[in-house]
Amino acid sequence: MSVGTTWAGSHEYVARELRRPASLPELAELVAATPRLRALGSRHSFTDLADSPGVLVDVTGLPGEVEIDTDRKIARAPAGLRYGDLAATLHAAGWALAAMASLPHISVAGAVATGTHGSGNAIGSLASAVAAIELVDGSGRAVRLERGDDDFAGAVVALGCLGIVTTVELDLEPAYDVSQLVLEGLAWDDLLGRVDEVTAAATSVSVFTRWTGAAVGQVWLKERGTPRVLDATRPAPVQRHMIDGMGVENTTAQLGVPGPWHERLPHFRMGFTPSAGEELQSEFFVPRARLAEALAAVRAIGQLVEPELLVSEIRTIAGDDLWLSGAYGGDAAALHFTWARHPLQVHPLVERVEEALSPFGARPHWGKVFRSQEAAIAPLYPRWTDFRALAERFDPEGRFRNAWTARVLGA
Repeated sequence: MSVGTTWAGSHEYVARELRRPASLPELAELVAATPRLRALGSRHSFTDLADSPGVLVDVTGLPGEVEIDTDRKIARAPAGLRYGDLAATLHAAGWALAAMASLPHISVAGAVATGTHGSGNAIGSLASAVAAIELVDGSGRAVRLERGDDDFAGAVVALGCLGIVTTVELDLEPAYDVSQLVLEGLAWDDLLGRVDEVTAAATSVSVFTRWTGAAVGQVWLKERGTPRVLDATRPAPVQRHMIDGMGVENTTAQLGVPGPWHERLPHFRMGFTPSAGEELQSEFFVPRARLAEALAAVRAIGQLVEPELLVSEIRTIAGDDLWLSGAYGGDAAALHFTWARHPLQVHPLVERVEEALSPFGARPHWGKVFRSQEAAIAPLYPRWTDFRALAERFDPEGRFRNAWTARVLGA
């Protein structure tokens, strides 16, 4: 029986079976008895990252509820819970996360493991909020790692290579309101000339573009307070979608109207199909200090990529110390590409984007489409060898390896 496809239909899983254990002992027994297996989250990766030649494991059947430790300001969440559901529970109790990704539909463990992020000069990736994780390693042993432990920084953005994550603990802060405003009319010359001013214009800033023409596109500002209008821009008079022709009903409220953090920080609402659906996505992280150069490099090939492009998004992320994070070692900027689901046409374009961004040491988003393999990627991560050793120690028999890890990690 087919396990099905990724959310966007971009990959059909080769796994022979999907299992949904109902307890930690059942999961541990499954891991210990299965030569090849991987965790399957919300299916939002666009490649074979979360696939296996053997068994895929759905952790949503494991027991556990969201628990809030008000003294430590920590939430304990089941790994398979979606961020949107977690956020609603936290908000009802008066608490919040510092960031959310553009989609609230993604699972906590999967988003963390791939280095997924929101936006903001001072806002780290979702993984940077992790205070502890619990997992079942390749021997079927339950392991808990807390911030400060020797292996912790290598085990958070771990690509499913260390084991099946069962619980994630996340930093909290008191609940807050956010206003979202969409600006239009920003010229490319203005963006390239004052990119630091644009990315600092609100708590969270997303620039949407198709790379061609004199105007950039849209600038989405999310602010704890009232967003300010950037010079040489104008507020959109009505609700907008970042992709031309898409209905606005699935986007979160704009027009500067304040609302709960979890109903503004994502771009899309929980109750609707997110984004375009049938698509491919790529994303690359560059040092934030070189963002203007990176933008100019991609704009130089804009006419080439635009025909297969639905939209691009430019965001910033605060640096962290997580070994395989796109923001490891310093503040980063992310250049995201939402493509039409035409792999034969898109894959060569992804290669051209990688070539254009290679002078800036661009790192790929692990859950999205990229063409580089281990030889080109390894030099971009100072702790690459340490991560390989960590994965070998947690999974000596290679239970969590697959075609993706062989291609990308060389393991």
